[in-house]
Amino acid sequence: MRLYDVAPQPGSNRRRRRVGRGIAAGQGASCGFGMRGQKSRSGRPTRPGFEGGQTPLYRRLPKLKYFPLVNPKNFTVINVGKLSTLAANFEVTLESLIESGILTADDGPLKILGGGELTIPLSVKAAAFTASARAKIEAVKGTCEVLDG
Repeated sequence: MRLYDVAPQPGSNRRRRRVGRGIAAGQGASCGFGMRGQKSRSGRPTRPGFEGGQTPLYRRLPKLKYFPLVNPKNFTVINVGKLSTLAANFEVTLESLIESGILTADDGPLKILGGGELTIPLSVKAAAFTASARAKIEAVKGTCEVLDG
């Protein structure tokens, strides 16, 4: 098979409509575009969003800088500085922090932030860690374990 052998299926290509060739041709004079008006002129299709001179919708709406996320990830956050009041080698989870009174609400999975200083080794199990929090926990011989959630 060669490129010159390729042809469209019989009947799939229709011939081009030849307009403006007289009344007998079926599309004479105004060529099926009506008598007068913007839609009968040459160069006719208006650009997308054009509303006939009225200020278009995309210019009437305010342009906002920030749009809300559809499915935001909500975390219960705590800084490593708050964990320094715990005992050494304490296993830090969301449940244990609520029991010990350091956290008062469960706003989602636990995320550890890097604010403050940590001096004792802890075993921390959380859904997410910032890079600085992970570095501070591991610098004092603590462990970081990422949980699903």
